[in-house]
Amino acid sequence: MRKNFWRFLGVAIAIAMTIISCHSLPKPHQVTVKLSGWGGSPVEQKLLKQVLQDFEAKHPQIKVKYEVISDQYMDVIKTRLVGEAAPDVFYLDALEAPFLMSQNVLEPLNNYITPEFDLADFEPTLLDSFKYQNSIYGLPKDYSTLALFYNKKAFVTAGLNTPPQNWAELRSYSKQLTGKLNRYGFGEMPELARQAYKIKAFGGQVIDSQDNATFASPQALQGLQLVIDQYRQDRSSAQKSDVGTNSGSEMFGQGKVAMVIEGNWAIPYLQETFPKLEFAIAEVPTINNKKGTMVFTVAYVMNKQSQNKAAAWELISYLTGKEGMQKWTGTGFALPTRKSVAENLGYDQDKLRSPLVAGVNYATPWQVGKHPAAIVNNFDNQFISALLGQQPLKQAMLQAQHEANQQIQSME
Repeated sequence: MRKNFWRFLGVAIAIAMTIISCHSLPKPHQVTVKLSGWGGSPVEQKLLKQVLQDFEAKHPQIKVKYEVISDQYMDVIKTRLVGEAAPDVFYLDALEAPFLMSQNVLEPLNNYITPEFDLADFEPTLLDSFKYQNSIYGLPKDYSTLALFYNKKAFVTAGLNTPPQNWAELRSYSKQLTGKLNRYGFGEMPELARQAYKIKAFGGQVIDSQDNATFASPQALQGLQLVIDQYRQDRSSAQKSDVGTNSGSEMFGQGKVAMVIEGNWAIPYLQETFPKLEFAIAEVPTINNKKGTMVFTVAYVMNKQSQNKAAAWELISYLTGKEGMQKWTGTGFALPTRKSVAENLGYDQDKLRSPLVAGVNYATPWQVGKHPAAIVNNFDNQFISALLGQQPLKQAMLQAQHEANQQIQSME
């Protein structure tokens, strides 16, 4: 009897110890992956949190700690990368990618990508923005091209039935639309981010193979002169500052301009803010008989110093995989970078989004080498000066090119 009692007591203690240890220890192999991005709209933030919850439900061993860096995003990321305190996974804009990819701070993803991941499903233009020296450093999560938004009522009033097919037609339409229902025919965004495809239309380049600015070439000037002539000679286009607005979408929505070239982000904004506005979208008119537009994209990348690389890859592969991407882009505020997801969602047939989707095949990626700030800031400052008539276009671009290249040389 006594012998059985001690045996029973030993079993009871063993069971109790097992229960206590199970409660006191963390779940086996649970890993926390830190994800950082910049703040989007409340709708965007809510959607991302839902997608991350879906990921955690399917990967109970991985917890995602999501952080919004709302101010000076790239400065914060670069500082943390130097201090070895960067997140495991973070957003990287294509514009900033060449510099970071060249600094050996990002994890190459080639060895993680399996045939099942179906890399060939991504739009090549978008994927190429995150390749450097034969390695893939990021997988694009979404994108937008630019397309022509036009006011349907204004077109009817001016007797115009179809969108302009080429830039000469756009200028002609713009004159006919100015001073009718709208103050101006066309809303112009003078930043390089909206002008680079015009530089390329006549065979110009923004930068050369050494990442030096080349936007003062005769070919580049030919494309940019179209903008100057429409604004200064025709007086049928306006900048946002001319009409007291903060964006191209706003000047179009408020009826200050009848046409504007904008991205996918403008669609939900216009539908929510100006629900009575009747608008349609067409591909950007051709220049020099060539189709052209811009494409903007952002990737998920992995920190090379991450202590949780396997889990970080699980997160990236879910967010950019077919299921995760369909959830992320299914509401239409962002376009999917996978061809199969775009097809599933019907965006290539969508009357508003199909011109944006069509543009990805011939778009100029928004990427200007390893020193984007020097290129962009000098172009923007000098081009606006030329647009306002403060100096001739050629002089402005030579000055911008010279100053950009001096800054780049000082950084090399």
